Amino acid sequence: MIILGIETSCDETAAAVVRGSGDKVEVLSSVVASQIEIHKKYGGVVPEVAARAHVLNILPVASEALEKAGITPLAPLVRGVDAIAVTVGPGLVTSLLVGVETAKTLAYAWGKPVIAINHVEGHIYANFINVKPKFPTLILTVSGGHTMLVLMKGHGKYKVLGETRDDAAGEAFDKAAQLLGAGYPGGPAVAAAAKLKRSIPPTPLYQGGINLPRPMINSSDFDFSFSGLKTALLYAIQRDKNWKKKIPGYAAEFQQAVVDVLIYKIIKAALKYNCKNIMLSGGVAANVELRNQLKKAVENKLSGVKLIIPELKYCTDNAAMIAAAGYFQARRKKFTLWQKLKTDANKELTN
Repeated sequence: MIILGIETSCDETAAAVVRGSGDKVEVLSSVVASQIEIHKKYGGVVPEVAARAHVLNILPVASEALEKAGITPLAPLVRGVDAIAVTVGPGLVTSLLVGVETAKTLAYAWGKPVIAINHVEGHIYANFINVKPKFPTLILTVSGGHTMLVLMKGHGKYKVLGETRDDAAGEAFDKAAQLLGAGYPGGPAVAAAAKLKRSIPPTPLYQGGINLPRPMINSSDFDFSFSGLKTALLYAIQRDKNWKKKIPGYAAEFQQAVVDVLIYKIIKAALKYNCKNIMLSGGVAANVELRNQLKKAVENKLSGVKLIIPELKYCTDNAAMIAAAGYFQARRKKFTLWQKLKTDANKELTN
């Protein structure tokens, strides 16, 4: 089965084609048009600017994805694409509309069924590209807009164990980067600054130590909160007249605080629910420290549990993950009439 995926939930215009067979998903093409340079001068994504860029990019990106998969624009009329999967939410409503209207138009023109995909579910299914996990599996989805622990008992069977009560981890990284003047986007900027600390020899400047809280690490639930961590960083640099000389140290401590909380709650949940696999998904899943430290924690504390992390190119927003999720929905005949396809900016992850 061949699925065309379309993703425009935020500031990446993406299209991809995957081939699914049994429990295997193979990516035939994946094209992403990034808007990082457009939004860099604003220090964050401007919704209307993002939507206008999507309008300009969506057809060229979709055409390129089809061509790279060996499908000409007219081929889907007789062969090639079996269904179209598109992100309908959550996300920026003006951005979502561009992808959804494109999918509706193609579905009508080609006479193909459409599949409505939750963006978070898409991130989860990035882990199923060329991989066959076992259930139950625990997924940490961590990005600019989401931080949640999800127990997955089977395809399409989700239980949200915990989520952020305020800022998502990726959003906290963005704000930390702004406070430190580290750059944009925040996650990679903070990680790059933190990496510098390892190359700086110990000096009296760092001997006092930089300590930030680990919010909700000892709570009885699996929820998260990162707004207080951001505030703690603000107060710390306000008290420190030499903070600009310690940016790598502050970045490293902020990053480690986030990583500590995420890993602690993952391990705790995996033990409680006897999970066979642990998956990492979302843009923050590209963080090297999170990936490396989680791998060590799983090896040391979870005997027999397999850690699955997508390739870096499938961590950030992309359409291959949307197409992969679409394939597994198509197997269950979960199609939507193109006339009834609509956006839901606050869409929740449901079974």
